[in-house]
Amino acid sequence: RVGNRVGDVGYAIQQYCEVEGYGVVRELVGHGIGRKMHEDPEMPNYGKRGRGKKFIEGMVVAIEPMINMGTHKVKQLKDGWTIVTLDGKPSVHFEHDVAIVDGKPEILSTFAYVHEALGITSDEEDKFRQNALVL
Repeated sequence: RVGNRVGDVGYAIQQYCEVEGYGVVRELVGHGIGRKMHEDPEMPNYGKRGRGKKFIEGMVVAIEPMINMGTHKVKQLKDGWTIVTLDGKPSVHFEHDVAIVDGKPEILSTFAYVHEALGITSDEEDKFRQNALVL
């Protein structure tokens, strides 16, 4: 919401994950989106409430938590690209793109817009989910 801060989001992610026993990667963060794909503000997935840049109307951010089954520590491999957990445990990366519209957050990275454009109804989506392969 307008007036909330970047640290509020990071705090919520960190708090939830760590209470559940997961590590939140510190070295990789989300970001603002605008004329360029990666802009300010940086969106850490950890933090303190009330800290960081305030959200303003029209702001778009990518919230990208990287959550580890063990410690939050990671390392980069010699190829200069691959990141692995230091303890060798599994990790996962999520992303949601969020815009501040009419003072409130609107999730842009949802399939609802795709379904609407394709004319897919809730019933069809439910059938798809029931038949989808879950790994």
